Amino acid sequence: MWIVFLTIFISELFLYAWCRVQYIGVGYDILNASRYHQELVALQNNLKIELASLKSPDRIAAIAKKQLGLDTPKPEQMIIVP
Repeated sequence: MWIVFLTIFISELFLYAWCRVQYIGVGYDILNASRYHQELVALQNNLKIELASLKSPDRIAAIAKKQLGLDTPKPEQMIIVP
């Protein structure tokens, strides 16, 4: 009778220890995923700022003038379409 009781007690002890180890491992996984999410959010914010600076009309106008040789049209070059 004592052997059965001792076997059940030891198996419950091992089951409890295994559950705790799994619980701690999942906690570490959640922490790592949370940190990775924060890094991705920061990267997304940086990319949004970079996109806004690249879409700046002043920057586009400067590139059009310097690299492409474009200029604003003169009034005689404009054709108004009705």
